[in-house]
This record gives sequence, structure tokens and C-alpha cells, in this order.
Amino acid sequence: MEFFKKLFEPKVQPEELYKVTTNEEGVKVEHPKIEPSQIRWDKLHTIILVNTDEGPALSDVWLKLIDDNGSCSIPQGNIGFEQVYDIVSKYDGFDFDNFVKSMATASNAQFLLWAKKTGNALS
Repeated sequence: MEFFKKLFEPKVQPEELYKVTTNEEGVKVEHPKIEPSQIRWDKLHTIILVNTDEGPALSDVWLKLIDDNGSCSIPQGNIGFEQVYDIVSKYDGFDFDNFVKSMATASNAQFLLWAKKTGNALS
């Protein structure tokens, strides 16, 4: 009987183990087996979409936010991915074409979605 119970009980997807918290200061990403990471909105300078070839068993699309002090990554499929995407996709210069290209890629690749402009150069 235990066999059938395990067979039919819902499985937790890897993306569900991440806790993503957003507020007016930034984003924090937590996972039970990984050290927490966070970025500040006012220090954010780069947004990348990272594709891996690890799906579907593991998360294979990650939204990576990089600030002056580090980075945090959010797996697609986590509710926080959509929340953060809704915020950053409104940034001036957000590259929607690269987002679409990423969704059509099943291999290891990175797609620049946004970079903070400083003067005439990108940081």
C-alpha cells in the first residue's frame, strides 16, 4: 500500500524549494540547502537569463540579478520568477527579444536582458 501512496502523491518540483522575497529595497532568495542571496534595486546593474541543459529534471532557466555586492538567481517555475520579471521587464532598455530567444533555447546559454547605463557606456 505504501508503494501506491508514494506513486500517486504529488512531487515537489525543485523550483518550489526556493523562497523569493521582494520589497522596495530589493530581492532575497532562500533555499533550504543553499546560502541565501540578495540584491538591492538601487545597486542592480545587470539582468541575465541563464539557460542550462539540466531540464526537465532540474531547473533549466534562471533569472540572474547582479548588483555591486553579488547576485541572486531565481528559477523559472517559481512564483518569485514571475513577480521579479514583472518588475524588471518595465526597465527602460529591457531586451524582450533576448527573452524570447532564451525561451527557444535548450542548451547552455546566457542572454543579457538589461544593463544599467552609466553615461554613454553600459556597466
